[in-house]
Amino acid sequence: MHNPRHPHVLPVRDGVSPSCVVLPTHGQGSMLDFLAERLPAVPRDEWCQRMEAGDVIDERGQAVLPVRPFEGGLRLYYYRSLSAEPTLPFSETVVYQDEHLVVADKPHFMPVTPSGRYLHNTLLVRLKRRLGLPELSPLHRIDRDTAGLVMLSVHQATRGAYQALFRDRQIIKRYEAVAPWRAELVFPRDHRSRVEESPQFFRMQEAPGEPNSHTHMQVLETDGDWARYLLSPVTGKRHQLRVHMAALGLPLRNDAFYPVVNDPPDGDYSRPLQLLARSLEFVDPVTGEHRVFASRQSLRLP
Repeated sequence: MHNPRHPHVLPVRDGVSPSCVVLPTHGQGSMLDFLAERLPAVPRDEWCQRMEAGDVIDERGQAVLPVRPFEGGLRLYYYRSLSAEPTLPFSETVVYQDEHLVVADKPHFMPVTPSGRYLHNTLLVRLKRRLGLPELSPLHRIDRDTAGLVMLSVHQATRGAYQALFRDRQIIKRYEAVAPWRAELVFPRDHRSRVEESPQFFRMQEAPGEPNSHTHMQVLETDGDWARYLLSPVTGKRHQLRVHMAALGLPLRNDAFYPVVNDPPDGDYSRPLQLLARSLEFVDPVTGEHRVFASRQSLRLP
């Protein structure tokens, strides 16, 4: 992403910040050779076209032409692009905005940041374009499949103070989820376990060892075989809530990853994961105000 220490590199374009790749200390050939080998998802002839169009810039602000010799340790900036990107039939809502923060209410299926097949239809790029805020940056992430609140920093100058809220666990995050109801399980309860990456890189799993994850769980209501739960993560491991609930035999409704992988077909938005980032509560480190933000979305029992 854009490195603020080099303000003369490529600017934000249509909400998309430039990506950055650092050349290794040693190498040979041309800059085109390096990019074609390092980032093969972009065909060599397309790299050549981008470079000749001035869309690849070094950290000194100089255009990088295809024939330029390899230069070890140099940062190169370029715009990521996709030949085809899924169109999402949903939009985000801005819950709050001031000179320091944006709080957005994200729909299911929308990634927070560019990755994989998504670039322009991500929350970050959409908000940069919509609000005209080139320095906007998410302070935390929620899964593409999860709906609800995401807090973003407007300026780098105050970003560190808000990042510390998450790092130091000074922010209360509450989620709602719909999952099976098991009368033999006692709630409220605290679930602690060790969560690690599984052999399938996109999934997590519980493993023996010292716990590194902690979730407080409550039941909000029940209806037959289903219940609506309030989940408050104390830690922030990837897929933590989904893994913890599945470990209790309570996999979230429409979860495509846990307990087994069952991805829906491309373009099928009929079964959203029943997990909602409901609220964020904290003392603002810049203004000193007590803040509580709530999603305008809701989950219903089947």
